[in-house]
Amino acid sequence: EAGDAYSVLRRRASVAEFSYDVTLSATGPLIRHGKDGFSVKSEDGQASYYYSQPFYQVAGTVTLEGQAIEVAGTAWLDREWSSQVLSEAQTGWDWLSLHLDSGDRVMAFRVRHQERDAYTVGTWIFADGTTRAVQPGEVRMTERGRETVEGRSVPVRWRLEIPAYDLNVTTDPVNPQSWMKTVFPYWEGPIVVGGSHSGTGYLEMTGYQP
Repeated sequence: EAGDAYSVLRRRASVAEFSYDVTLSATGPLIRHGKDGFSVKSEDGQASYYYSQPFYQVAGTVTLEGQAIEVAGTAWLDREWSSQVLSEAQTGWDWLSLHLDSGDRVMAFRVRHQERDAYTVGTWIFADGTTRAVQPGEVRMTERGRETVEGRSVPVRWRLEIPAYDLNVTTDPVNPQSWMKTVFPYWEGPIVVGGSHSGTGYLEMTGYQP
């Protein structure tokens, strides 16, 4: 069972500047997005299998300049795979995960399209681990501000609305320049959340070209 495999994880890494050694302990269930883990990405049928573990509590140490510092917090793990790619008319996605101070979690994304409105969908994850699928069109994601990142204009500030849950929040990046220079370059990084709800989260965005 994936739930047993991911119930407790230990992660260690080190480079010249710093190292960390942390343990992640799940306090809730794995979450399957979409219908039993089948997550649709467009009206045309693109989809993936997708699950998360958004209930990790994290504790451990970060070592900076030889000094070990105790750290604690929350974490979110995603696993997603597919035999399909996005359609040629889909240009990328904007994905958010939120840890709300209420104890609820939210996953929401939009997949951008050249010829029509973006496809939006999500999952509301209650503090007790129960879920409700947020249906296509129930999520509203609006750009609030852009930064120039690696020669690209990237929307790093957002407004996220899910009226069915009275959610109307703004997100701001901890580091607007969080660009990942991988073979498949993209933006990802932590965010802070304010508005109708407060909390922290993570933002991932792909497909923004110079």
